[in-house]
Amino acid sequence: MRTLDQWFAEYAVSHQNPKNKAIHYVCVPAIYFSIVGLLMSIPSGFIANTLQLNAPIIENWAAVVLVFVLIFYIRLSVTMAIKISILSAICLITNYYIGQIVPLWIFSVGVFIIAWIGQFYGHNIEGKKPSFLKDLQFLMIGPAWVVENLFSKK
Repeated sequence: MRTLDQWFAEYAVSHQNPKNKAIHYVCVPAIYFSIVGLLMSIPSGFIANTLQLNAPIIENWAAVVLVFVLIFYIRLSVTMAIKISILSAICLITNYYIGQIVPLWIFSVGVFIIAWIGQFYGHNIEGKKPSFLKDLQFLMIGPAWVVENLFSKK
């Protein structure tokens, strides 16, 4: 199994251009956010009825999936898992409130499409294919790479 630093080094190969990096700093979190929103849009009566917490922010399919996402990150780095759990909590809370105003699934689909267009535009500028075309696990490394690059002092 690769270490987080090894994943980051390989991911960075196709993310050198400053414009592509800037696009990724916006679009990767937007994609993560939109996926959380899409998962929250799936009817979750089963989860709410089972847990009976009266806490819709965590009684949904996004929260269930994020538990498994966090297991992936814990295997790489507990520190990164904590950072991603903070990002995930922000996504859950913000998506919950957006869903009180507009249909969350429609909003999330829009963000998802726009962010992926941005991603592919960034890779066009870079002149290199997205890393996930080589290994789908890079879809999980992208958010960690952004968190690491935006919020860590190196």
